[in-house]
Amino acid sequence: MSAVEVLIPAQPAPPAQGFRWTGMQVLGAALLGFWILAGIALVAWLIGAWDIDKVKTYGPKLVSGLGVTLTLVGISITLGAVLSVPIAFGRMSSNRILSALAYGYVYFFRGTPLIAQLFLVYYGFGSFRDELEAVGLWVFFRDAWNCALLAFTLNTAAYQAEILRGAIESVSRGQHEGAAALGLTPFQTFHRIILPQAMIVALRPYGNEIILMIKGSAIVAIVTVFDLFGETRRAYSRTFDFQIYIWAAIFYLVIVEALRNIWAKFEQRLTRHLKR
Repeated sequence: MSAVEVLIPAQPAPPAQGFRWTGMQVLGAALLGFWILAGIALVAWLIGAWDIDKVKTYGPKLVSGLGVTLTLVGISITLGAVLSVPIAFGRMSSNRILSALAYGYVYFFRGTPLIAQLFLVYYGFGSFRDELEAVGLWVFFRDAWNCALLAFTLNTAAYQAEILRGAIESVSRGQHEGAAALGLTPFQTFHRIILPQAMIVALRPYGNEIILMIKGSAIVAIVTVFDLFGETRRAYSRTFDFQIYIWAAIFYLVIVEALRNIWAKFEQRLTRHLKR
């Protein structure tokens, strides 16, 4: 057994290390300063270029275009959600024909640009006017808004089908086995056990899909649909004032940020039982 007879005297604190800027820190600070100055300059320019007459003339049209954008995206997302259900089940089907058809649909619409799909619907079906008139469908395809709605619905259905399929397959097999042990039917198992868990997994990807559709909806201006971006282009063609595009970008930013916060609250509400 040993004992300490002499205590070690207290040692002085180590000298403070001087702060040294690394190359990346200097670059980061310079970029941050640049963006701050650019933001201040942009705000100052917008204030100086403010024209109340242009606001009174084109402001209501931008708001009207915003309504067209939200309506188009809202309807296409809803119809796409309905269409995505059979496609998702087709992807998961053991029937090779159904699975192949669903896979081909998803592969095409996820693998090609949305603008190409819009042109295929708008210009492609427009090339068959006589045939469409013969079957009474020309009334639908002659309207650019209807063509945009169809193209957006088909596109988002493919993405939503994959979101739904991945969410359903993420639920463990033990959930199915437990439901079978309780004597639940396959429909009860899916409706009461599998689907609620799958939707929690799918919530965030669904929110991202809606945001992507809102931003992608600007392409409908090319086919003469006067949504928010279409009204912006028309206003610029008459005023040649570049700030109209800045205000349109602000509109899109506000929409996306509002939707992001609403979706986050919605997700927090539905997953409150998972929080501790």
